Amino acid sequence: MLSRFAPEPQLPSGQPERTGVLLCNLGTPDAATAPAVRRYLAQFLSDDRVVEIPKLLWWPILHGIILRLRPKASAAKYATVWNQGGATGSPLLYFTERQATLLRGWLGEAGANVLVAPAMRYGNPSIPAQLDALKAQGATRILILPLYPQYSGTTTASVCDAVYDWAKTQRHIPELRFVHRYHEHPGYIEALAQTVEQHWRENGRAQKLFLSFHGVPERTWQLGDPYRDECYATGQLLAARLGLDESQYVLTFQSRFGKAKWLEPYTEPTLVEMARQGLESVDIMCPGFTSDCIETLEEINQEAREAFVHAGGKDYRFIPCLNDHATWIGALRDVARQHLQGWPVQPVLPTAPQA
Repeated sequence: MLSRFAPEPQLPSGQPERTGVLLCNLGTPDAATAPAVRRYLAQFLSDDRVVEIPKLLWWPILHGIILRLRPKASAAKYATVWNQGGATGSPLLYFTERQATLLRGWLGEAGANVLVAPAMRYGNPSIPAQLDALKAQGATRILILPLYPQYSGTTTASVCDAVYDWAKTQRHIPELRFVHRYHEHPGYIEALAQTVEQHWRENGRAQKLFLSFHGVPERTWQLGDPYRDECYATGQLLAARLGLDESQYVLTFQSRFGKAKWLEPYTEPTLVEMARQGLESVDIMCPGFTSDCIETLEEINQEAREAFVHAGGKDYRFIPCLNDHATWIGALRDVARQHLQGWPVQPVLPTAPQA
């Protein structure tokens, strides 16, 4: 008789029970090609956490227009950032895998012998596939750690959805915990500050520091999403750590999609307006992105740079994301350790059955 549940992994006799960490990022196409981008966008833009338009209205737009026209242009943009930063392929995938490897090592040095696996909400390696892999290695407790410091229903909650959907297919569900946010974590703020200070030491200091966060529709904030407020909290803590007053930095939002009003001020229009008013030099970073990706390397370091210079700006300095920065990995370790409390962090041998 067929079952709706996936087969349970056949573990060797005496297999220790393990604790695992699933390190989740947004996702990336498998290749910088139109077919690969089309598959990726179809999954991403079909998520009603991302696009809150009734499917009856959205489906014809998505499948009739966007997935026909956008993949080719997007693939060309992906091609400009493919293989950057030491990556072979997607920088976001490369750095997420690096973070997972380093996190496991740093947790091990802290006495936590746990499994750590990278996963993508959209694309590969997928959340269900990596949860299957952790379970097959004996994981009976799994911490879900999104690489989104600020909580949003469009990102963090969507990761939770994917995990819940996987759990519905399991007969024996592992214990699960979820990290929702760490936008004010001292280690995260310190890692951001150190990347800025290193940039200043190597390149000098521009007139103004831009903090560009990914945008979301303003309506989501009005309906109770805390993302905007958490971005501002991060920005204020970072500015305080760097000793900046309000005249020395600007917090903006990027990556607007569609015609709806998104969180303002928008990054590129603000850069253009300030350049026209006489601003000559900017340092710009993306604190909400923990790995460099198309939104940072192409949208911010290429498109926004061109717009700023075209509007009269002279010196545009891009600050890379946290990526595999040691202080950032230390912050991830501390966040993980906090949420692993009370769970065994060493392999646990199964109890022998009673005779």
